Amino acid sequence: MRTQRTEVSSRSGTGVSAGIGTGISVLALLTLAACGTESGSGPGSGGGSDTARSDVPVTGVAWQVDSLTVGGKKTEAPEGSRLEIDPKGRATAYFGCNHIGARAEVEGDRITLSEPSRTEMACGEDVDAFEKAAVSALDGELTAKLSGEKLTLTAEGGGTMALSEERPADLTGTRWAVNTLVDGETATSVPADLPKERVPHLTFGEDGTVQGNYGCNAYRGKATVKDATITFGPPAGTKKLCPEAEMETERAVLAALDGPATYTIKGSTLTITADGGRGITAKAVPAETEGGQGQG
Repeated sequence: MRTQRTEVSSRSGTGVSAGIGTGISVLALLTLAACGTESGSGPGSGGGSDTARSDVPVTGVAWQVDSLTVGGKKTEAPEGSRLEIDPKGRATAYFGCNHIGARAEVEGDRITLSEPSRTEMACGEDVDAFEKAAVSALDGELTAKLSGEKLTLTAEGGGTMALSEERPADLTGTRWAVNTLVDGETATSVPADLPKERVPHLTFGEDGTVQGNYGCNAYRGKATVKDATITFGPPAGTKKLCPEAEMETERAVLAALDGPATYTIKGSTLTITADGGRGITAKAVPAETEGGQGQG
């Protein structure tokens, strides 16, 4: 497993932190404008499609990054690229490789960032190139346009980033593929070379059950959902032994799905956190890819 180590930097004038900070400034302005108006009756309300409306909130929204256009060349964003600022002023961004974050303080139309951090992952050439271009595009003065559920950020040089609001997936009935294991402040990627049928996953049923695979063994158990909490009952499943990498993954998943845990869904990402800080994040898997990935 590859550990994503968080590197904290005190630099705020250039690079990743400055770029994200500028993007957040634009989002904050939109948020403040929205707070001063009453909600409309729906997506079709308001005077025009290019008007920032309070019925499409900016903070607390998972913005999916769709594409980046620089020098007239449009590049589609890697799968899962997103940008978000929460109501408490915490900004996060992901452009297909590293997770980028910063604490954001809003004062008028300005944002002050502190404790900037990013993971240090080695990724593919194309993904790495997009991440660098995206961070660069968010550096400097930006113009924002909110049109319905679409957000466009335009840099002084003419480069644009297109984003759209990502609707949260349903907890039940969705196949959730686990991609990250969390232990307190440490986030560890699920090994990329796990056999396809043993990539840890879980599916919640309408009948209060959960089933899937821990990374080696298949399982089924009870899962009681109430408000933002899931209480996992003792699981029943197979008792196979697998290579150590798979067993290590299984032990980490088991620790997160034991007893009561809190959960959040932002877009297509599910986060489950148990007592003690053990947890997982998982990605919603399209239904058409589920075939052949049963309880193996």
